[in-house]
Amino acid sequence: MSNLIPPRSEANKKYTWNAESVFKSKKEWDAEVKNILAELPNIKKYEGRLGEGAETLVEALGQVDELTKRLMHVYVYAGFSYNVDTTNQTSAAMFGKAQAVYGQVAGTLAFINPELLKIGKAKLNKWMKQNSKLAIQAHNMENLFRKQAHVRSGEVEEILGMVGDPLGGAGNSTSMLTNADFKFAPAVDRNGKKIAVTQGNFHTALMEHPDRKVRQSAFESYMDKHLEFKNTLAANLTTSIKANVFYSQVRKHEDSLSASLFDLNIPVDVFHNLIDTFKKNLPVWHRYFEIRRKALKLKEINYYDMWAPIAPKKTKVPYEKAVELICDSLAPLGKEYTDTIRKGCLKERWVDVYPNQGKSNGAFSWGASGTHPFIMMSYTDEVGSMSTLAHELGHSMHSYLTWKNQPLAYSDYSLFVAEVASNFNQAMLRGHLLKTITDKNFLISLIEEAVGGNFFRYFFQMPTLARFELETHQRVERGESLTADSMLELMADLFSEGFGPKVKVDRSRVGMVWSTFGHLFSDYYVYSYATGISGAHALSGRILRGEPNAVEDYLGFLKSGSSVYPLDVLKKAGVNLTTPTAVEETFAVMEGYVDRLEELVG
Repeated sequence: MSNLIPPRSEANKKYTWNAESVFKSKKEWDAEVKNILAELPNIKKYEGRLGEGAETLVEALGQVDELTKRLMHVYVYAGFSYNVDTTNQTSAAMFGKAQAVYGQVAGTLAFINPELLKIGKAKLNKWMKQNSKLAIQAHNMENLFRKQAHVRSGEVEEILGMVGDPLGGAGNSTSMLTNADFKFAPAVDRNGKKIAVTQGNFHTALMEHPDRKVRQSAFESYMDKHLEFKNTLAANLTTSIKANVFYSQVRKHEDSLSASLFDLNIPVDVFHNLIDTFKKNLPVWHRYFEIRRKALKLKEINYYDMWAPIAPKKTKVPYEKAVELICDSLAPLGKEYTDTIRKGCLKERWVDVYPNQGKSNGAFSWGASGTHPFIMMSYTDEVGSMSTLAHELGHSMHSYLTWKNQPLAYSDYSLFVAEVASNFNQAMLRGHLLKTITDKNFLISLIEEAVGGNFFRYFFQMPTLARFELETHQRVERGESLTADSMLELMADLFSEGFGPKVKVDRSRVGMVWSTFGHLFSDYYVYSYATGISGAHALSGRILRGEPNAVEDYLGFLKSGSSVYPLDVLKKAGVNLTTPTAVEETFAVMEGYVDRLEELVG
């Protein structure tokens, strides 16, 4: 059996994340965990005292900020260590410990919001006018009082903080099962040669393999392992959904969708606009699937053919070359922006670059104020990996500029806006390369990655999963049971509708696709991938067209963090996601790619 994926111990340090910049050793990490826990009684001393005056409140919030920053460093270090090698028992134990500490800190800090509400908006406004250090909390205070109807008593809030860890365990359990415990049967090529199937190579090397026998056997192996554990996987997701419904009911929201979107001040119309516009534009997808079928010279096309290469040969893009192409495409954002990317990728080791055994599936950007905005991925020297790197660098630069320009109170940004910056980078990269590249093979690969990779994931799979998520939550809210088979049937029905009549759907295997998306453990997150790609194309379109102030508006968005509500910060940057316009614009961009692909493949 062929298995060229090295163990973590053989990874070249040059291409691994800079763990020692966060903690020099596990011993140092352990000491910090103890110090954080020892600090909790000092924070607890402020309970019942926040109303004493502005100075006491500033002092308390300052200590909370410092503790939170240290906690996030502990959490990021443990989480990254685990994700780059899920088979490492020490790292797994560290991550579990970090999650437990996170829950303890959340429980300790739970008194703050109820006490602030008790002080009252009028008195806090007066204090903020008198104290500049407190004044920076203005947006947070406004947001707190907006949520007042859904904040419970101090005792209830403390319990909600404490149950976060156990109620969040289902996602971690699923990750351990699928990433660390699952062992997949090998794929087989047309000559009978066996090829290892892992989380690290399935979505790239195997699903993009030119040999259809490899794709089919890899897909069947991968999905059959999930089917083998369908009841456990379904029980875990159901537990997570029930936890979401529990939180929405305890906080007295109309339903879990309203509860999830309320947190970011987003009307439910944004969610429904997306789903309705997606369903209306399904014929664009049906046309693309038919072009793909013809280009691949297949009688019928299956789910596992969606990533099959159409280009006659693969275009090789080594990691360092990808960094340069990405920086060239982002030149309109200025030298400081691109220099920061080069330094992060090539000198400061922001990126854990290549696959290794035990590495988690997928790619992500993660860090905290005071660390680098790290990236975990499995780079394969291909166009798709270049695009993924551009995507994650969008997240990282969003974090970098937010941390540089905002106080800790606003040093994060919501999941709703997160996918704008990442998809923006990809849109800029494609816009640049489609103008400057003449090689037909490269252009086909680029459009394949755009539509068959990025758009298929963000603008087809994610809206389909969002429909699945809505229905499963509503079934729980109606008191109906969720079973592995009912979830499988629902997923198969939704994908069948999305694919249209000319795509063959293997109902049992395609019906289990939901179990391969850990995103579903972040409540109502998947829809924001589609709104994110829509916002990204609206904003990149402004820059590519040379509209006045477009660059400044976009950089202002990246620097804003959570200091403004998500919809408002996007409106300020030039896109309104309360209407379907940006979604329609993005479908138009996709249709342009499909037209170009049809020309290129004849």
